[in-house]
Amino acid sequence: MRFMPEGKYLMMGNIAMSEGALAAGLNFFGGYPITPSTEVIEHLAARLPQVGGVCMQMEDELASINAVIGASLVGAKAMTATSGPGIALMTETISMAANLEIPFVFCDVQRNGPGTGYVTEPHHNDIGLMRFAGNGEFQVITLAPMSCQELYDLTIVAFNFAETYRCPVFIMSDAYLGHLHEVVKIPSKEKVEKMVIKREIPEDIIGKFSYKDESTGKYIIPKPPIMGTDYCPPMFLSQPHSLEGMPTPKPQIFTEMMIKKITSNIDKIALTDTYKLDDAEIIIIAYGLPVRASYRAVDLARKEGIKVGILRLITIWPFPDEKVKETVKDAKVVIVPELNYTGVIAEQVERVTNLNTPVIRIPNVCEIHHPHDILKVIKEVDK
Repeated sequence: MRFMPEGKYLMMGNIAMSEGALAAGLNFFGGYPITPSTEVIEHLAARLPQVGGVCMQMEDELASINAVIGASLVGAKAMTATSGPGIALMTETISMAANLEIPFVFCDVQRNGPGTGYVTEPHHNDIGLMRFAGNGEFQVITLAPMSCQELYDLTIVAFNFAETYRCPVFIMSDAYLGHLHEVVKIPSKEKVEKMVIKREIPEDIIGKFSYKDESTGKYIIPKPPIMGTDYCPPMFLSQPHSLEGMPTPKPQIFTEMMIKKITSNIDKIALTDTYKLDDAEIIIIAYGLPVRASYRAVDLARKEGIKVGILRLITIWPFPDEKVKETVKDAKVVIVPELNYTGVIAEQVERVTNLNTPVIRIPNVCEIHHPHDILKVIKEVDK
């Protein structure tokens, strides 16, 4: 049974993500066990054969990511899951997948680093690696769930993005979120099916594989090619390609294939949410687990008459420059709590924020923020 019966279930985060992938149409998983993502491959090893899919434990992460790309190229919806040391080994192939516009989904259940680190502790230290996972210039999409429910829901969104924009799509999880147990509401089969973009060959353009709409002359993003069918470029080399799918070094073509297809659709891709922002003078910008503590901190601050609100980043890559810029333009102070020391997203916020507006970082590693830690900063900047 691909779709779980409609209802409420108590689920571990890694399992909720796995079930979301199955609901999205996953039929190939290639991976290698690594804490704290191991429950994903364990669960899918049992579940994928039940729906006619394949879960393959490879000899290492290098083989895993290459198996995923091979599966995607023959028409399967494919994914892998790992942690920091695993993604480090996969970067060369991620770059090749972006170059060839091969869609797949990648769940990074982050743990402490660098190196092997502490394998059961959360540390959002792979965020930059997700954005720049490989040589060359290209765009990826990264989604940041904050609950088990969102690990289910946003995994479906991740597969839809992969199919639509033909690029690697990351689900940013971590050791705490992946092992958290919460109630997850599973929608009806009919509702899920309406949400999912299927992998299919468009019958009207078989044998006419092209990135150009002949009626308008404009660049389009065709559905992913399927090797072994007529719906595939005549050559499929690991080089930048032209509108006809042929190798080309021309930069204007390169930017369309690797970059513009994402940046020109940022309004559709860059998902955000807001909380009590209407009259806020102090703005919290957060993503992932720190959002949860931020909600409580804002409620406590509001009881004391402090005007504070939250802009939540659901998509962190591509970074929503214009949305953030518009949100913080009149802010007194911007606060960015992150589960890393360097402030990867705080740097992006600073880049689009008025120079006269302070951006205050609240770094934490290996433990989640407490609402009172964030509240303390809010009170200090409100003086």
